[in-house]
Amino acid sequence: MTAVAGRPPDIAAAVGALRAGGLVAFPTETVYGLGADARDPAALRRVYALKGRPASHPLILHLADAAALPQWVAAVPSAAATLAARFWPGPLTLVLPRAPGVPDELTGGQDSVAVRVPSHPVAQALLKAFGGGIAAPSANRYGRISPTRAAHVREEFPTGVDVILEGGDCEVGLESTIVSLLGAEPRILRPGVIGRAALESALGTRVLAADDRGGGADGAAVSTPRVPGSTAQHYAPRTPLTLVPAGTLAVAAAAAVERGERAAVLACPPDSDAAIYGRALYATLRALDDGRADRLLVEQVPATPEWDAVRDRLTRAAAASA
Repeated sequence: MTAVAGRPPDIAAAVGALRAGGLVAFPTETVYGLGADARDPAALRRVYALKGRPASHPLILHLADAAALPQWVAAVPSAAATLAARFWPGPLTLVLPRAPGVPDELTGGQDSVAVRVPSHPVAQALLKAFGGGIAAPSANRYGRISPTRAAHVREEFPTGVDVILEGGDCEVGLESTIVSLLGAEPRILRPGVIGRAALESALGTRVLAADDRGGGADGAAVSTPRVPGSTAQHYAPRTPLTLVPAGTLAVAAAAAVERGERAAVLACPPDSDAAIYGRALYATLRALDDGRADRLLVEQVPATPEWDAVRDRLTRAAAASA
């Protein structure tokens, strides 16, 4: 494993590892990814094995720019071109029909492929030097808290990753918004910092949420593709996590003490900024998940659109403890 804190990222070593079928962890603006050559089925299977990820769960394809899309997708609809021009490079993943020859290991055996263009300079340098697509789920064990620092990756995978590229703390700290463009109307399959209002403003049309009713051009229901991070239980610490209503954190903590539990608490003050909270969320949960507490008590965040991504991650993390 090559990873030295404080030194410039060794892009050449990472490219060599990818071309040899190895695995490379690298920073994006969202979280650190566990990358493999997206054209190499054996390397992609290594990703699934190391993470303990079901083979039916697709990986996200990372590209240096939108110009590479035709190599991977069967068609680039106008909505995809519009969203790419507005939000790429950035934390937006588009689900599109896959092109012939795209490995099943990348798509989870589906007819669609999830693709994005990251904005982090280290990710961009790696993609440009590699000259191809890199498949990269988050660099953590399946279902656990995503890493937002290189140190998190080293904690998660002491072995198995050939190169870990340093890139500092992730600027966004939450996974990308995923939008399906397979149906008659765009549909958000995973919320992120690019919200519904921004997407609708860019497209000039309605954007559905994952649970909204919608159909194809003939009115028939459109099946929802499997995408990363959409299972009911995900993003979870090892310590059981309970969400408590706003304003009741002290009461919940006192009740935990009465039960003989050691509780760690995460508050959400009324004036909290969703972007700042989201950026620090995973690092904070990892710090609290140090084995000294029996339960994590997390105050529920506001039920407003700017908090959708944070609320989604916390709800899934709590479901894993239910």
